[in-house]
This record gives sequence, C-alpha cells and structure tokens, in this order.
Amino acid sequence: MRSMNKRVIPGFGFSLTTTMLMLSFIVLLPLCAIVIYTAKIKPGEFFTIVTAPRVLASYLVTIETALIAALINGVMGFIIAWVLVRYDFPLKSFVNSVIELPFALPTAVAGISLAYLTSLHGPIGKIAAHFGIKIAYTRLGMIIALVFVGFPFVVRTLQPVLEKVDSSYEEAAEMLGADAKYTFLHVIVPEVLPALVSGITMSFARGIGEYGAVVFIAGNQPYQTEITAILVMSDLQSFDYSSATSIALVMLLIY
Repeated sequence: MRSMNKRVIPGFGFSLTTTMLMLSFIVLLPLCAIVIYTAKIKPGEFFTIVTAPRVLASYLVTIETALIAALINGVMGFIIAWVLVRYDFPLKSFVNSVIELPFALPTAVAGISLAYLTSLHGPIGKIAAHFGIKIAYTRLGMIIALVFVGFPFVVRTLQPVLEKVDSSYEEAAEMLGADAKYTFLHVIVPEVLPALVSGITMSFARGIGEYGAVVFIAGNQPYQTEITAILVMSDLQSFDYSSATSIALVMLLIY
C-alpha cells in the first residue's frame, strides 16, 4: 500500500535549496546590491539626493497616477470579473483570453500604441480634442497606460473567488426579504473584499514600478509628468549610480 505521505516532488532538501537559490539570485541579490551600494553614500548626500524638488515631484506624480489607476482598476476589474463569471455571451472565451494581453504584450509597445491613439493626430486624441481634453503627454494619459497594464491583476484575482461564492447565500438572503442591493453589499462584497484589496494592491505596485508603458505617453515633463522610474533611468544613463540607487531605494521602501 502506497504511503499517503509520499511527496509529489521527491527530495525536500533539493527542492528547498533550489527555491532559496532562485530567490537569492533573482530577488534578494539585486535588492541587497541596492542597499549595499546606497550604504556607501554619506547620509547627508543621500538625504540631499532623495529630497531634491524634482525628485519629490516625481514621487508625487508616480504615487498619484498609480493610485488613481489602481482604484479605477478595482472598479472596472470587479465589473469585468463579475460579467465573465456570472454571464454567458458570444465570444466569452475570446474576451477572457484578451484579459491576458497586457501580460504578454511588451509594455513599450503598449506605451507607443497608446501614445499614438491618444495624441492630437490619433483617432481617440482627435475626438477628445473636440471636447477640450488632451490625453497624451498628460497625467490622464499616464493613468490610462497604468490602467491598461494593471487591470488584469484585479480581474484574475477576483475571478476564482467569485466562482466559489455559494449561490445559496444569495438565495437565502432573497428568501429573508433582502433586495438585490442589500444582497450585493452584505453577502457578496464581504466574500470578495480580501481578493479585491489584493488585486488593487498588486495593480498599485505594478503602477509604482512601471516604465515602458508610461515613458512614451508621459511626455516626461519635470514636475508635471516625470515619474521616478524615468529619473532613475536618466541617472543610470549619465553613470550617476549614487543618485540612481538612492532614489531606487526610496521607491523600494514605498513599494
């Protein structure tokens, strides 16, 4: 008789060692390098770098656009996940697969495409211009780019949770006299709230560190549309590693 404790992957020591090595080389080593390199900088110099007016403005732009995009993704992601789980409609499988597009598409390609579509010469930008709205090279365009790259996190986090919500709870609430609004707010929302918060958090974290999708549509105007990742990249291109690692460390702490 086969033992019920037999592991699917044999060799706990080998598996654990492989896992720790992968985490060390892929995750911990680069993060430690940032901390170690920054530790070589004098505290006064570090404080001067990370509190420069242009850098502080980039923090604000980065956090503001990422937070707004994450909140939009929370609302729209919930609606999309709800429709995909609760309703059947033509091309449902195709729509469900399109959700993965931001994961597969290079973010630079997405940024270039969005910049063209929302510029004054693009189809969407022309329509918006008639209403006095400028999208490309503004914070609005940046938010749209961050919504694009972040909404799959919310949808994919919520979908399995919504699928597991027991419909008998809703039926019981209806039998007890609860209307649709009360059932939704007091029965369904509490069940999916942890997953929703998790999805919004991941979307916000993605927005904080996003570069490719934003750099082409932002315009990179200092104090206006310049995100922190662009500043770090500029410092690296100028071989100013002290400034780059110092700013990166602050963003790591925010992240």
